[in-house]
Amino acid sequence: MADATDAPVISTNQRAVSRLLRQRAQEFLASRKHANNLVDIIGQWDEFIFPCLLTIETIFTEVLRRGDMYQESTIALAISEPSPESRYTSWLRSCYDEVWKKILMSIENYRPATQQQALTTAIKLMAEEGKAPLEPRDNLGYHFPLHRLKPILMTLLSPEKDNTNLISRFQEITGYPDALYYTWKCLPSLTPKRQPQATYIKNLLELIHKIPLPKEGEECKMSDNKELLCGPQGAAFTWDQSAVRRALNKVWACVMHWELTSQLHKQLLVVLLDRIMPYLEKPVLLTDFLMDSLDMDGPIGLLALHGVFVLVTKHNLQYPNIFTKLYSMFEPEIFHTKYKARLFYLADLFLSSTHLPETLVAAFVKRLARLTLVTPPEDILVILKLVANLLKRHPGLKRLIDHPHGEGEIVGSDACTGAGDPFLMEERDPLLSNAMLSSLWEIRALQWHILPSIANAARFIHEPFPSVEYDIASALERTSGHLFDRELRSKVKDIMLTFERPNCMALPKGEKLLQYWQLTH
Repeated sequence: MADATDAPVISTNQRAVSRLLRQRAQEFLASRKHANNLVDIIGQWDEFIFPCLLTIETIFTEVLRRGDMYQESTIALAISEPSPESRYTSWLRSCYDEVWKKILMSIENYRPATQQQALTTAIKLMAEEGKAPLEPRDNLGYHFPLHRLKPILMTLLSPEKDNTNLISRFQEITGYPDALYYTWKCLPSLTPKRQPQATYIKNLLELIHKIPLPKEGEECKMSDNKELLCGPQGAAFTWDQSAVRRALNKVWACVMHWELTSQLHKQLLVVLLDRIMPYLEKPVLLTDFLMDSLDMDGPIGLLALHGVFVLVTKHNLQYPNIFTKLYSMFEPEIFHTKYKARLFYLADLFLSSTHLPETLVAAFVKRLARLTLVTPPEDILVILKLVANLLKRHPGLKRLIDHPHGEGEIVGSDACTGAGDPFLMEERDPLLSNAMLSSLWEIRALQWHILPSIANAARFIHEPFPSVEYDIASALERTSGHLFDRELRSKVKDIMLTFERPNCMALPKGEKLLQYWQLTH
């Protein structure tokens, strides 16, 4: 009973404090005779952090707009006795610096909701300070307060706390070109050359993955974008693409020398492939790193293979065993990872040439067909489309559909193990797998699958092939994993569960059951 009665008191106390703080803030902004109100508000920070954050944001946003903390020069103050106006301005700036320290501590040390509010307050104050600088500037055009952005980034890149949620919130301001530009400019000075802690590496990779990068040729659009975070309307801001690329390369030069755990290694490869690789000055220098990663099993090897594919196709890297490595990736375990879509996409790209040896492509076709016996149903549909594409590109492989070997020989329990099939599933070299001597009996077996969608899809081997190849990328987007991830990222409005607010334990008005309840009461 004590806990139940205490909760409303605390809630009421919080609301009363919020009203009181707002009243004191209005008094402070209305007259300087209430200057001590600011001291009282800051003094209650530790006890009432959330209402203090909102109140401080209101106060200093207005103070910055008025220019009350603007200071012409500090030389005259040193020669003569400072005026009351100068002393008030210096006092305000001292309080402002103290507030910034508390805001940064709040981002780091409090509950998630408070952390996000502290980050929001810091960004709003930084934006206002950019529009109304505290000191005179030589350049009367655009100004960005880097001395405010850098501590925010230092707090986000904590070596002790995972700040993934805060970094996602910070991502919202990178839609402004000036905020994005100066974030990249700050990162090299925040990236240590020596080995940092694992949490810091995770936060840095998360930040790099979240903040966007304009493609080559889009820098004009960034410069023409007049919607700036820290600047008045129409301020002159120039996006320097070469400076951003230099900053990115400096950061990545440090990251590549760090020792990584398996999880961080995987995260680094994802960031490298999705964000960084097109902007590196010398991508070929990644060869040793990718080759070492290629020797690892599972998702790391698959992601490294994607990187090697980019080097082979766009930077003329020679890697003769790349098809053997791709062939070895198709194991049943890979279909239980979230990177399996990348494997299908890579396989379709690797095997897109019609000049590949039929023996090599036949090994892939046969291995994919065998895997349909153990893969999830959604993956079977993608595999069937990939096999159809390979058979269309290499018409000579259609003889595998009704090859005399295996016709009528694989029955009973042998249909699950492939016993009697000349194809060697355990052979690592695709050219030695005897795929050309086998048949696609696995796909014929799928024509009696319990799911009609799979049974219908497997009948393609007995029908005329489509004139256009299947789009593997679109097929992957329709799998349940991608659909689930897309639904999680989509914004869903709150659904109303009741139309009438319940006032007691009785059923709502108009409920049919209420009639019978009255009869039996």
